Amino acid sequence: MKVKKRILVAPLDWGIGHATRCIPIINALIRSGFEVILAADSRPLHLLSVEFPKLEMIRFEGYNIKYSKYFSMSFSMILQIPKLLWNIKKENTALKEIIKEYRIDSVISDNRFGLYSSKVPCIFITHQLEIQTPSFSDSIRNFNYQYINKYNACWVMDDEKINLAGNLSKPDALPNNTHYIGIQSRFEKKEIKKKYDFLAIVSGPEPQRTILENGLVKALQNRKEKSLIVLGKPEINTINQIGNLTIKSHLNAKDLNTAISQSELIICRSGYSTVMDLAKLSRKAIFIPTPGQTEQEYLANNFKNLGICYTQNQNDFNFEIALEKSKNYTGFNTEINSKTDWTSLFALFESE
Repeated sequence: MKVKKRILVAPLDWGIGHATRCIPIINALIRSGFEVILAADSRPLHLLSVEFPKLEMIRFEGYNIKYSKYFSMSFSMILQIPKLLWNIKKENTALKEIIKEYRIDSVISDNRFGLYSSKVPCIFITHQLEIQTPSFSDSIRNFNYQYINKYNACWVMDDEKINLAGNLSKPDALPNNTHYIGIQSRFEKKEIKKKYDFLAIVSGPEPQRTILENGLVKALQNRKEKSLIVLGKPEINTINQIGNLTIKSHLNAKDLNTAISQSELIICRSGYSTVMDLAKLSRKAIFIPTPGQTEQEYLANNFKNLGICYTQNQNDFNFEIALEKSKNYTGFNTEINSKTDWTSLFALFESE
């Protein structure tokens, strides 16, 4: 009897987007006969444990990067570079023990820089090869590629033709062993009767997540239209009703898929995992990028310039203006039919 290869999948802990976009990969691994072990922390760990209750879970400490209310995200990140480097070194050391203790045959890391090893094949997942930064861009790219090139392969979550990530995934020079694996979403497109006029999805690091939540509740609680806010807190289970506004702490993948499909307009961050979901479901959205998060600001402005989605800064959030402006934007209307050749990609695991 053939012994199943044991694949460790470990997403970054910055928000839950890295975890949600790993879901189609995890499902593909299971369909292909691999045994999947999940390693995560905090909300990503809880989310994956809900989506895959039968899979083995490892609590793997995250980077625990903090964002400031008062400093820009770029400056905040610069201040925490020593902490980031220490965490990368620490997780690489921890990986050696995990490979040995859990008999891991291969590793898939979603943007965790320290999960490389000479003992087993290791994959790095990203969409952001060209990191957006106001300064030190060459140094940051060199840092990024220095770690990516330690992996056996780099899987880029984008379609070469549709190119949702714009310049983020299409720099002038690519890392070694780069493969575009298509647009990855846990959702399936479905035609459902409209239930909500507005669906707001709250996500991202604190304190910006709560600031957005408070602004959205204030904007939607007294409207005559029917609205739903999903708070992105999988660790709790609450439902509140304020007039025509429903507030739910979290929805699993199936229920969120349904909620997005039955909503007229989505208000959300412009994180790339969310972008892939909206593109897959052909939805219309208003983007509110996390302040100072250059990747989200780039994506939001890119889709605004393309006439696809209106964007508004969180500090200037005015729902009435955003709602009126969004009427001039098309939403995501390109059919996403890209197929991922998992057999070819997974061959790396079988060959070792």
